[in-house]
Amino acid sequence: MAKEQHFDGQGVAAGIAIGTAYVRESGAVDVPELRIPKNQVEKEQKRLKAAVRLARRQIRLVQSRAAAKSGTAGEELTYLLDAYLHMLQDSRLVRGAEQRIANQQINAEAAVKAEIVDIAQVFQAMDDSYIAARVDDIREVGNRLLRNLTKTPIKPFSAAPENSIVIAEQLTPADTAQLDPAQIVGAAAMLGSAEGHTAIMARALGLPTVLGAAGLTGGVRSGDRVIVDGSAGHVVVNPAPKTIAAYERHRTEHRRQTRRLDRLRNLAAITRDGAEITLQANVELPIEMNMVTQAGAQGIGLLRSEFMFMNRDDVPSEDEQVDALRSVIGVMGKRSVTVRTLDVGAEKPVAALLNGIEESAVSNLGLRGIRLSLAQTDVLETQFRAILRAANSGHVRVLLPMVSQVGEIRRAREIMKKAAAKLHRRGVTIPDPLPPMGVMIEVPGAALAADAFAQASDFFAIGSNDLTMYTLAIDRGNEHVAHLFDPLHPGVLRLIQFTATAALRARIPVSICGEMAGDPRYSALLLGLGIRDLSMTPSSIPRVKQRIREMDMDAANRRAGVIMDQVDSGRIATLLDDFNALA
Repeated sequence: MAKEQHFDGQGVAAGIAIGTAYVRESGAVDVPELRIPKNQVEKEQKRLKAAVRLARRQIRLVQSRAAAKSGTAGEELTYLLDAYLHMLQDSRLVRGAEQRIANQQINAEAAVKAEIVDIAQVFQAMDDSYIAARVDDIREVGNRLLRNLTKTPIKPFSAAPENSIVIAEQLTPADTAQLDPAQIVGAAAMLGSAEGHTAIMARALGLPTVLGAAGLTGGVRSGDRVIVDGSAGHVVVNPAPKTIAAYERHRTEHRRQTRRLDRLRNLAAITRDGAEITLQANVELPIEMNMVTQAGAQGIGLLRSEFMFMNRDDVPSEDEQVDALRSVIGVMGKRSVTVRTLDVGAEKPVAALLNGIEESAVSNLGLRGIRLSLAQTDVLETQFRAILRAANSGHVRVLLPMVSQVGEIRRAREIMKKAAAKLHRRGVTIPDPLPPMGVMIEVPGAALAADAFAQASDFFAIGSNDLTMYTLAIDRGNEHVAHLFDPLHPGVLRLIQFTATAALRARIPVSICGEMAGDPRYSALLLGLGIRDLSMTPSSIPRVKQRIREMDMDAANRRAGVIMDQVDSGRIATLLDDFNALA
């Protein structure tokens, strides 16, 4: 009997799957590098163009199948494939490969592979995990070109038997969207992250999935018994009978817990002593909207507008942005949607955003977020016009990222008024008054100056992830210091408390939209600090709602008061966990 093996990765779609391994062939293509004579350069470039045309036809075919597929994943896959089509136009990937063929006199396959590696290294070096995760999309498009150039076939998932668990080196978003939950019960791959499109697609399908499981494909064969724990990020290959029995119990309990949480969907997030809390969703892609409504979100507290700008070398037009925004705002009806303006920096996903700016100026401590937008006011004004037009479809607020100066808010308001004036001259109907404009509190200086910011803002949204990172000077992507990232550090908590108090004094709304908001462990503390609006990933809403409904607000206030008198994060953690254990 084969020995039981364990592999750890990232749990990106909750649940437990027990089934038979279906090992998907590696998506990697064996690509030799060949030197070509100068008179063959044009021929190789034509081969590349032919592969691009074929890839576009293939993607359009997948789009047509997706449109006919029932369910959210099938409906929304067309958006992602549109981004792939953009990448197959005059993108860095294609343009760079063409230049390599000419400059290095190498075959088209080698040029494409080299360009994929080069782009991937740039993306993976970024501090922003959401942007860095877009490397999966680059690889998907590049590998499609390589398969076309080398005429390498792809093994279809339709060959998988029922109750299969797909095991692969990498699962692309298009692969994942085409998995049939009636046939495939789970998935695991060596590559990928929680922020990638593959993870979002897996969550939309409700398939327990683990990504980033190092060494996985070397330890499993088709036909092996496999357990995938998408909650804990664990994969077990050839589990012993007692392991299977234990996970069957876990699966039964998970399903029971899911049913209990589902019953909370239409109930208010209200504490036992009557304090009502607003629970909203963070959204990265339109495909998540079905999860937002299923979770019972009261609004979207953070819509990351970067999805409209990803995987393209040009800036999306005003009309393109309007259509993308309406696909989200329309679903929410009368519920509020907070659109954050473009928040990019060192990752430079859109080359057109630089427009003469030196690369050294664009970094996490340089031109990022509102700073970069104010350096490219035409891009910001176009985004404002799109938001104003889309706002006719629902209740919209505008959120400015990475604000550190009150003057940045004033300049943004002036640009929004200019955008509104242009739309009026075009005879376009827009909301009157203009949508509320708020600021992300993610820079320590902004939190310390929250009283002043409150006079220029209509609302606050605390970004606890960046606020913690900048306060403690810690990059979570750096394995040497990642363990020091601590949202319970007294300095971080004081900045959150100061911000919440300033907002309450100014009588403007304040929310928190970082990872703290979606972790039930922190709910009592955040409420005790004066936060009444939490925004999180849709899947976290039921668990946080359950915690709130078990809680007494007066007790949470008292415990927060005790915690804020502490100077040691370890003591703070103990006080918080003891309080939660009493619930």
